[in-house]
Amino acid sequence: MAEKIRIRTPLTEEQSRKLKAGDSVLITGIIYSARDAAHKVMTEALSRGEKLPIDWHDQIVYYLGPTPAKPGDPIGSAGPTTSGRMDAYTPTMLDQGIKGMIGKGSRKPEVIESMKKNGVTYFAAVGGAAALIAKSVKKYEVIAYPELGPEALAALTVEDFPAIVVIDSEGNNFYEIGQKPYRQL
Repeated sequence: MAEKIRIRTPLTEEQSRKLKAGDSVLITGIIYSARDAAHKVMTEALSRGEKLPIDWHDQIVYYLGPTPAKPGDPIGSAGPTTSGRMDAYTPTMLDQGIKGMIGKGSRKPEVIESMKKNGVTYFAAVGGAAALIAKSVKKYEVIAYPELGPEALAALTVEDFPAIVVIDSEGNNFYEIGQKPYRQL
């Protein structure tokens, strides 16, 4: 089994471009969670010429579907939500400097083109492992849009957050590469 690649945030474009589809990674540092409601609010703010609540340069966004935390825990289950729900907003957000996205599922061609242009990596987190993923979250803090509840913009301090590179900055797609040997011609 291949050794996992350790990543410390922030994730620079140079680091992002070194990652390849199929790489297993462990992410440590701060990542930000935002789902479709937060993406919509941020995209609308940008269209009005407003400043965003955080600087997205060299950051990783996690499309997180958190559950309430038990007493003493920073977060409940911390599984990914379907990334395609953010696709309408993603090119605009990648232009803000995001270098990594974590979610699940495929992405539209325009998102992949924006990833190649901006040097961005798309990671998958395993949806069925939400309780296990939560163990890597050491701190969860809402930093903007608290009215959105679990879709608020939040900062997560993570240690050895497990993910797989599913689409690299060159557009190589592990969902396709991984299935190819099993397809009948």
